[in-house]
Amino acid sequence: MEAEAESRLLLQEAQESIEAARSYRRELEQRLRGLQQAREQIRESATLTRDVLEQHFNDLKGTLKKLLDERLMSLLQEVDAIEQESIKPLDECQKLIEHGVSTADDLLRDGESAVNGDVGQQNEKLCSFTKKALHIQLDSLPEVPSLVDVPCLSAQLDDCLLTILKNQIFRHGTVASRPPVQLEEFVEKPGGILVRWCKVDDDFIPQDYRLQYRKSTASHFEDVYVGSETEFIVLHIDPNVDYQFRVCARGDGRQEWSPWSVPQFGRTTLVPHEWTTGLEGYSLSSRRNIALRNDSQSCGVLYSKAPTYFCGQTLTFRIETVGQPDRRDSLGVCVEQQNGYDSLQRDKAVCISTNGESQSQN
Repeated sequence: MEAEAESRLLLQEAQESIEAARSYRRELEQRLRGLQQAREQIRESATLTRDVLEQHFNDLKGTLKKLLDERLMSLLQEVDAIEQESIKPLDECQKLIEHGVSTADDLLRDGESAVNGDVGQQNEKLCSFTKKALHIQLDSLPEVPSLVDVPCLSAQLDDCLLTILKNQIFRHGTVASRPPVQLEEFVEKPGGILVRWCKVDDDFIPQDYRLQYRKSTASHFEDVYVGSETEFIVLHIDPNVDYQFRVCARGDGRQEWSPWSVPQFGRTTLVPHEWTTGLEGYSLSSRRNIALRNDSQSCGVLYSKAPTYFCGQTLTFRIETVGQPDRRDSLGVCVEQQNGYDSLQRDKAVCISTNGESQSQN
């Protein structure tokens, strides 16, 4: 008997050791998968960062070349305009001088002909030549501008631009190993998810946060919140569907956004709040989450569509009162739906009136 008991004890210890070894192996395999995910995140983010840097600087080079070409073209056009405007009066002066030279040549030929011509006609030719010379005004000469009075074009290029660009370029862009903010917590809400995030870089001073989300089947993220808060309830979430979230921040006094946080998945199993349809005294919105009491004389308790709430859950409702309030106006929770009551002031229910008073019965 002792040998059999010892054998069973040894067998039990062996089985426990085998189960412990299996559990240990599962934990190690899970950690290996975690390491693999971490390695993939590093490599994928590094590849993406390289692509972003190369694309950004290629765009910068293209834009900078375009801007330099446009500036060069503008300066060349300015040179052309100054050149044309400055040459025009010189051309006019040249035409006037050339006309004077031609007139002087004609006068010289006439004078030489009169001096060297026939003696019988010499006096007549000399008289005609003299009259012609008096009309030409040989003492009137056009004014030619001196070199100091005409443009002498040059290009003024400030070398400090290269220094400024070099300093700006060398400081442009940074590579962050971790984003300054990360997602912290997801809290299920009826038809929504409360997303919380936190700052993880002590040196980073955030001014605004930007939260984005998408369905797991979607390809693009959508902005859902931009502001200074560190939590936000994302509504209109389909229950039991995975959604991916990410957040970034903008530093104090800066325009650009920080790198995105590591995307994380969140979901809610709680269906969105809906009021029960068919109660004559209330009109419901298209989503049946807003109830408006109408002018009907019918009165009663409007219940939610299904008993989807549980102890410890926070319920938030907004009540807007228009006109004369009724003493029975209240909002509350109950264990079960009981038709025929016009108030929640009954057993197994607790309610708060519109004036903030809590009312309940055992």
